[in-house]
Amino acid sequence: MIFWRVAVPFIAGYYVSYVYRMVNAVLAPTLAREFDLSAGGLGLLSSVYFLGFALVQLPVGLAFDRFGPRRVNALLMLVAVAGGAWFAHAESAAAAIAARALIGIGVSGCLMASFTAFVLWYPPERIATMNAIAFSAGAVGAMTATVPLEMLLRVWPWRDAFMLIVAATLLVSLVLWFWVPEKLVARRDDWASQWRGLVKLLVDPAFLRIAVCLGASQFAAVALQTLWIAPWLRDVAGWSQAEVARGLLAVNVAMIVGYMAFGRAADVLLRRGRGALPLLLAGVGLSSLTLGLIVLGIQHFFLWCVFVAAGTSVVLGYAILSRRYPKEISGRANTAINLFGFIGMFSGQWGIGLVLDLWPATNGGYASEGYPWALGMAWAVQLAGLAWLWRGRRFFTG
Repeated sequence: MIFWRVAVPFIAGYYVSYVYRMVNAVLAPTLAREFDLSAGGLGLLSSVYFLGFALVQLPVGLAFDRFGPRRVNALLMLVAVAGGAWFAHAESAAAAIAARALIGIGVSGCLMASFTAFVLWYPPERIATMNAIAFSAGAVGAMTATVPLEMLLRVWPWRDAFMLIVAATLLVSLVLWFWVPEKLVARRDDWASQWRGLVKLLVDPAFLRIAVCLGASQFAAVALQTLWIAPWLRDVAGWSQAEVARGLLAVNVAMIVGYMAFGRAADVLLRRGRGALPLLLAGVGLSSLTLGLIVLGIQHFFLWCVFVAAGTSVVLGYAILSRRYPKEISGRANTAINLFGFIGMFSGQWGIGLVLDLWPATNGGYASEGYPWALGMAWAVQLAGLAWLWRGRRFFTG
């Protein structure tokens, strides 16, 4: 009953948020033509969604801990409804960028609301699996924005298709408000105490190691998966738009496999009295290895699937930190680490586009010579984050 009454509505919110996150990968050629965007401009249009996320993560975390994830997330999703409707009717690049930032703000609480609700409603040994289920629902949202969207766009204008996402957002908001029961922790500190708790969290060495690694990995993994894999398949591998959509679908299936496998493995380790940090390190290491092979010119599509699937291991950081801190600060802990993640995603999507702009654009795409440099930059950032966490692994012992 808890799963259907609590988990499913929150997970549905993350599903919708991931449709918004992924939709530009398929719409990219259309948006670039309609708004006359360079690679950097396209990267900014897509990545400003993550910037909107990042800007509000800390206050959203405070609100979760004070008012509960149900009410806060339901109200925030109404902001996404407004942003989505604005984006669907935008007539200029500036308006589209502003609207997408508003969407990011509106869905900024979806995943962290889920995680906070799981901490409140489920025992610790179920948290990693529930987190994995939520992430997998996001991957289903990403899959919805691949082949199904590409097929819909053959008969519908993109603006009408976008309004379907807006309608789904409104529906989830109403379900959260009227269907999900409320549950708050027993102790609720005043605002000053909450801010002091947040500051104490942000200076914890273990938190910083996990957060920086997550942000650096998402700089590469999510930035590529939600936007730049599609242009790479078009410009380097020479795939058609329909083939690109099918490729993105396969990548997102790999992402689901990764989330579920790492989540289940982490819970098994927990029941055996062992931590999930080695699993996280191994997964990010494999992700970095496969991206390095792609940078070196190995164009096998399977490498992209392994890169995305292995990169999902970094989200074990949420479960690791949920065990380290009390429930009273679960909202702040989750949104604080998420801040680093979304800064990484924003920087990665925009930065890759800026690097690609250093080469003259081709007819209908970007110069293939620029991709090794753009992807190489992402690989270097991901590897640096991994090394930072590896050097600080002692903070997780004891």
